[in-house]
Amino acid sequence: MTRETFTLTAPELRFASDDEATFSGYAAVFGVSDSYGDVIAPGAFKRTLAEHRAAKTAPAMFWNHDTSKVIGVWTELREDARGLAVSGRLIRETVAGGEAYHLLKAGAVNGLSIGFRARGSKRGSDGRRNVTDIELIEISPVPLPGQTLARVTSVRSAGVPGAAAFLSAASRAAHVLKGKPHA
Repeated sequence: MTRETFTLTAPELRFASDDEATFSGYAAVFGVSDSYGDVIAPGAFKRTLAEHRAAKTAPAMFWNHDTSKVIGVWTELREDARGLAVSGRLIRETVAGGEAYHLLKAGAVNGLSIGFRARGSKRGSDGRRNVTDIELIEISPVPLPGQTLARVTSVRSAGVPGAAAFLSAASRAAHVLKGKPHA
């Protein structure tokens, strides 16, 4: 039995008027076994992402895989060396979208999970299924992701800046008034 170790980091919080209720992270990480024994291979999302681009669509964004709770839209999906990097925007005017926003912002929920169909796979010598071609149906923020490294990495909000943004601005101003560069 192999053990997977990981480090959890708190979501990065930023306040900007042009980034209302947006977040980003990794919906899947390559080469890591999930709780079902699947391992996603690099390139597994290439075809489905091309299909979505051609059709001008994106996978659905549900709250915890609940198809009755559409909470937002995915604005960017791309494969990189680590996995499937995603960015999305929550629709806070919906009840579930508002709840998701507050839970993500607080760090109470920071997992991501994909709903997919395996179009190509092969069994590894260890018995695990290595998924090589995925039809991506939906991606959900979840409290307990099947793949422990599939996480939200940043959450942004708009509106009145919070205490952290205010303190940062005040610190910068104090340094400027003292004639010192801000660290």
